[in-house]
Amino acid sequence: MPDIMNYLEEQGISRSLLLKVEEFRNSYPVPEEAAHRVGLPLIPFYGKETLEMAIAGILEGENLLLTGPKATGKNVLAENLAWLFGRPVYNVSFHVNTGSADLIGTDTFADNEVKLRKGIIYQCAETGGFGVLDEINMAKNDAVSVLHATLDYRRFIDVPGYDRIDLHPAARFIGTMNYGYAGTKELNEALVSRFLVIDMPPQTEESLSFIIRTMFPEVREEAAEQFIGLFLDLQLKSLNSEITTRVLDLRGLLSAIRIIRTGISPRRAVRMGVINKTFDVFEKNIVEDVVMTRIPEDWTREDVYG
Repeated sequence: MPDIMNYLEEQGISRSLLLKVEEFRNSYPVPEEAAHRVGLPLIPFYGKETLEMAIAGILEGENLLLTGPKATGKNVLAENLAWLFGRPVYNVSFHVNTGSADLIGTDTFADNEVKLRKGIIYQCAETGGFGVLDEINMAKNDAVSVLHATLDYRRFIDVPGYDRIDLHPAARFIGTMNYGYAGTKELNEALVSRFLVIDMPPQTEESLSFIIRTMFPEVREEAAEQFIGLFLDLQLKSLNSEITTRVLDLRGLLSAIRIIRTGISPRRAVRMGVINKTFDVFEKNIVEDVVMTRIPEDWTREDVYG
């Protein structure tokens, strides 16, 4: 990953926003106990318009809801924003069993007394972290009630039996959601009203080129073009409902490019990172046909890395 300011300037991000990001970082140093949660994202996010909207919202104290289909970079954007603002990350992956106790905390017995074992939202509120609320449209009502209070403009949480938590001024929450997944539901108006919503655009040749060039600068031009074309071909088939989104896995493709460095053949690497993500024989045959048009069988490590 490049230097923070260079990373933004390369995409033509507004200079005034860059200065405000720098000011934000300097105004809110990370507490020592949360420093280990500030991490460098593995994948850079590319998208000037989306980045500027997200940065502007965070600077003004807003929470974000990132929506859109798979492989549009919702979690990647959330990770990149936390990195850009220098904040610790607290991840909550919602599922049917996620309740208020997981978010705020629950009683535990320690040192011969009952104490509160702080939940992930409590910790985020205390340290001024960025809370990533993954698959927020899978949250059950018990958890949603906590989010209503946490995301409210008053910025505090009442913990039953304990005290009120005032959110750190740097704390922000970023929700992500896919459409139509099993177990998901419509978000109610009260919850949506607490977010600024960004509808994530699909990947483009330009965005994929930026990602691959940033992560693998030593990859040959011809090879990079074929990997980009492969993803775009699969994305088009997915949009046309010819295949499911199982194989539309950008992380899988990048992992395949990465392991080619060990000497494994590109075709076998792509099989592990992309083709084998589907377990339907008919779909797998379609994906294999697409891969055959892009990644020659006789390609070796040298054809990719030179």
